[in-house]
Amino acid sequence: MRFGLILSEVGQGFRRNLSMVVSVILVTFISLTFFGAAILLQLQIGQMKGYWYERAEVTIYMCVASSPEPNCAETAATQDEIDAVRDKLENGALAPYVQQVTFEDAEVAFQNFLDEFAGTSLVEIATVDMFGADFRVKLVDPAQSEVISDGVTGMPGVEEVRDQRALLQPIFDVMSAASYTAVGIAALMLVAAVLLISTTIRLSAFSRRRELAIMRLVGASNRFIETPFILEGVLAAVIGSLLASGAVIAIVQFFVHGYLAETITDYSFVGIQDALLVAPILVGVGALLAALSASVAIRRYLKA
Repeated sequence: MRFGLILSEVGQGFRRNLSMVVSVILVTFISLTFFGAAILLQLQIGQMKGYWYERAEVTIYMCVASSPEPNCAETAATQDEIDAVRDKLENGALAPYVQQVTFEDAEVAFQNFLDEFAGTSLVEIATVDMFGADFRVKLVDPAQSEVISDGVTGMPGVEEVRDQRALLQPIFDVMSAASYTAVGIAALMLVAAVLLISTTIRLSAFSRRRELAIMRLVGASNRFIETPFILEGVLAAVIGSLLASGAVIAIVQFFVHGYLAETITDYSFVGIQDALLVAPILVGVGALLAALSASVAIRRYLKA
């Protein structure tokens, strides 16, 4: 009987403040959609880092005659210098860190350049003397790329050592910044949702002030009086959270898998299982924030 009475009070609150309840639902929906998208983006960044870092190589560029680097002194690397670098990678102190070494001489590098930029004006001015030999080193542990860099930098004939991880990091930094921006927008929207819930609960309590006074006179406890108002806020927030969960799942299903995964087939993306893991988090965050804000609002109103 008491439970039925509480539910009827919740229904009355929804009817009397329908526009405010709809606002709470929409704001919660938008904010938690941003929040869920930010979580998925962080998961995607983690997957991409693992994928690309495993394939990242350290490239050792040997000197060419036109190189201005002090270690080259405008002199191309000799065969002995190239052999010394190769020996250190394959048989020397660096060998335990190296999984595979791929060597490309100047002629091959020049031909690859011609194939890649065929039909452009660059091909007309390029000469084989502009290209030097290089080693592409795949590591056993890509996180130990500094060992290779420190080991060969400064060796005779070495112009530059370039870690592909350093080239990828700015891309991941931009994606992380986008994720944090989404979290910031979601936080602002959640603050708006909390304020809306508090306002809705106060308006609902004010519209039923006579009923509340009667309930107090007949000995109803504060907990019994507060419960319908808290449930109003929680129910509105849960509806918005469920809509946000559906939106996140739809984004993964139709955009990530329906478009990105078919367009970019080189690596995997976050899946439905990840979205299904995020959905309970969104519902939990929405319900918790609503319960706290509604509880504080109604208690402050009853004490006033």
